[in-house]
Amino acid sequence: MNDSEQGGAESESREYRTDGGTATARERSVDYLDAEVNIFKPSTPFMRDHLRIIWTGFVAWALIVFGPVTLTAIVPDAMSTPMPVLGFPLHYFLIAIGAPGGSLLLAFWYARKRDALDEKYGIDHAVTEGSADEDAVAADGGSDA
Repeated sequence: MNDSEQGGAESESREYRTDGGTATARERSVDYLDAEVNIFKPSTPFMRDHLRIIWTGFVAWALIVFGPVTLTAIVPDAMSTPMPVLGFPLHYFLIAIGAPGGSLLLAFWYARKRDALDEKYGIDHAVTEGSADEDAVAADGGSDA
């Protein structure tokens, strides 16, 4: 079987799941309740794409948070010189403003990437009308006062 026939057979054996992932015949035959979960080898394309986003964000976060501290230890003279405009040392500015601001930008970046991933795999988080009323539970036990 050549690659094009193999790819065609694989695409025919895929089905869409509610989690947005697609399953091959091998993935459908796995009993996930008894299977060992490996975070470094995700089982569905959705999980692989999501894990790629998470690892990219983690590396960026580590550089933003620990980069200025590491650079201060490696090149203390350059990082400790006062900035011309603000008068603060560069390492102070990067740790006090850069790390929290960078983390906030990373949160925004993650939300955008996750929305794009949900759209790619057809995941819809919209709540349909009527379903909230049907599933509603009385918090007081259902008795009228």
